Amino acid sequence: MDFQLSDDQLALRGGMREILEGRFGAGVLRAAADSSRVPSLDRALWRELGDAGFFSLRVPEEEGGVGLGLPEAVLAFEEAGRALLPGPLVATFLAARDVAGAARGVTVVTAVSGGLGGGLVPWLDEADVVRGDASGAVPLRSVDPLTPLHRVPGGGGEGNTGAEADLLIAAEQLGSAAKTCETAVRYARERTQFGQAIGAFQAVKHLCAQMLVRVEVARAAVYAAAVTGDVLEIAAAKLLADEAAVRGARDCLQVHGGMGFTWEADVHLHLKRAWVRAGLGQAAARAEEELAAAL
Repeated sequence: MDFQLSDDQLALRGGMREILEGRFGAGVLRAAADSSRVPSLDRALWRELGDAGFFSLRVPEEEGGVGLGLPEAVLAFEEAGRALLPGPLVATFLAARDVAGAARGVTVVTAVSGGLGGGLVPWLDEADVVRGDASGAVPLRSVDPLTPLHRVPGGGGEGNTGAEADLLIAAEQLGSAAKTCETAVRYARERTQFGQAIGAFQAVKHLCAQMLVRVEVARAAVYAAAVTGDVLEIAAAKLLADEAAVRGARDCLQVHGGMGFTWEADVHLHLKRAWVRAGLGQAAARAEEELAAAL
């Protein structure tokens, strides 16, 4: 089986990256993450994504969509994760066929996600439509300044807990992990200590190599799960992508040293988002139990 990306898939990924770099670059990301501001969803950007076909990627052409498959959706969400694009992207994407305006980015959809310690709802106050029972939701102090969260007692019912949602979250984690790996390698080449680039030191080499291995293992798992659609493979992909994103961001911080722990560096934003995403979708413990039972 050939897992090399086709020319069309490469063009999709490149186009998505170009859109996000032009519309949601580093400066916009830092401004949005300003701790003095209450996070708000950029509705104009949301509509631009809708116009670009992001939310309608899997909507059939006869229904006005792009008519692509799950592998292409994974590539788009990988780029969104790389850019740390905020908002309930997964829930809106999955609602594109049955919620009016979702495919065009006019309607923002969020969902109750079975996470750690009950249901979690991202961007509840900004959403036009909520999937799942969000009754009794209480605001949380989110570790990620770009992801406001509410917790629903008792889990909140079924909202955004399907395998496809887990795979798209895993794709976002993969994009974030790849970005932090690239960031660490670039910094290791540029930062000098004792007259040479810190990338020449064995400890830094090992950190970067371990990051790359985790990224590529997660990439293989996520891409394969996108092709097969197998529930167990998706569970494994989510676990590997969560690990790659969280541990990769931590190692990137380590490579940056003291600079990595400052607010001005973007690395901490990737770590915080990775923590939040790891708590969305299927819980890691449940995924591990399902995989163990299938062995």
